[in-house]
Amino acid sequence: MKKTNPASADDMRAEYDFASMKGGVRGKYFQRAREGTNVVLIEPEVTDAFPTEQAVNEALKGVLNTARAVRSTGGLPNKALQPTSRAPRKAKAKQRSRAARR
Repeated sequence: MKKTNPASADDMRAEYDFASMKGGVRGKYFQRAREGTNVVLIEPEVTDAFPTEQAVNEALKGVLNTARAVRSTGGLPNKALQPTSRAPRKAKAKQRSRAARR
């Protein structure tokens, strides 16, 4: 039994004229599909640092929280660089050596 010609990858016939068909609107559902998805392409270096979707989301939420803190307070507190107390420290009494005590 001989096999017939294999079907080509393009199943459309040349005689189809979509311009003459009624109701055919280009991009009819484009906006609806766009609202339902949010796809972002990231670079390979970023995918190495954030291997899962959850890791990316947690990092972005942290950035958002930081940005909100900066906007609401006018900046982040810089406690790490400020001394804990402005009062001068007391000097330790010098201990005399054993030879000086006798």
